[in-house]
Amino acid sequence: MLGILGDRPLGAKDADAVARALDLDPVASCMVAARVEAYGLSPRFLGGEMWTASQPSESLAFSGANLMPLIGGATDLDVFADRALASPRLCSSVVGSADLVLGLWDRVAAAWGPPREIRDDQPLLALTGYPEIAPDPQVRLVTMADLDAYFPAAVEMFIGEVGVDPRAGDEGRSYRRRLAALISARRVFARFDGDRVVFKAEIGSMSRKVGQIQGVWVDPDWRGRGYGVVGTAAVAAAIARQGRIASLYVNSFNAAARHTYERVGFQQVGTFATVLVD
Repeated sequence: MLGILGDRPLGAKDADAVARALDLDPVASCMVAARVEAYGLSPRFLGGEMWTASQPSESLAFSGANLMPLIGGATDLDVFADRALASPRLCSSVVGSADLVLGLWDRVAAAWGPPREIRDDQPLLALTGYPEIAPDPQVRLVTMADLDAYFPAAVEMFIGEVGVDPRAGDEGRSYRRRLAALISARRVFARFDGDRVVFKAEIGSMSRKVGQIQGVWVDPDWRGRGYGVVGTAAVAAAIARQGRIASLYVNSFNAAARHTYERVGFQQVGTFATVLVD
């Protein structure tokens, strides 16, 4: 059975309503929409539960490895918080539109303890159509044969971005499987210099309308030469060729990255926040 808030269960009969709700803001909801489109609403396949406090068009949240409030007001956040606190915490972060995330965090913080980090201002960017600059022709899809060379760069990016080592606990096997799945789905891009990764990025989530870019990284020895700009343009162009909107979100304090994305043609369409919890 799906998660229930009050008397409002979400099931197969709600699939159309959930789809319409996610379509209200396809850029902000991309991560959840991609999973719902691929797996439906069954928690077993979705990897989490869809919650509502009333009806999906008025209140909606996803609870899984991430807790993501999508739609709602103050009363809905109260209900989401009660539901989140009703069982042991499963999520490692609360992420989504800043007003919803920070409001929800205020309601659960006392029970969940001090966060590892709060990133309260993450511009959500989107690019409709093709980039404003020419893509790097040397950026290509990563293949399974490249995984051994790609993996160290992905680990370095992850540590720098998230602050934890994705190899912890299982020597990186689960993270490697995740990368392999993205490679198989043709959603990992890189520029190589021999076996060395110069630039990398992934399309972390792909809904019918939006491709969300993640993990943009340039080898420190190659920075300052524009590879981030033309490399990101190459990934955005690949998304545009599929008829989708390219999107990503970035920390407000990362001036270099924000300048990079502005040169590509991305524009801010919202503000995300992320609360990382231990």
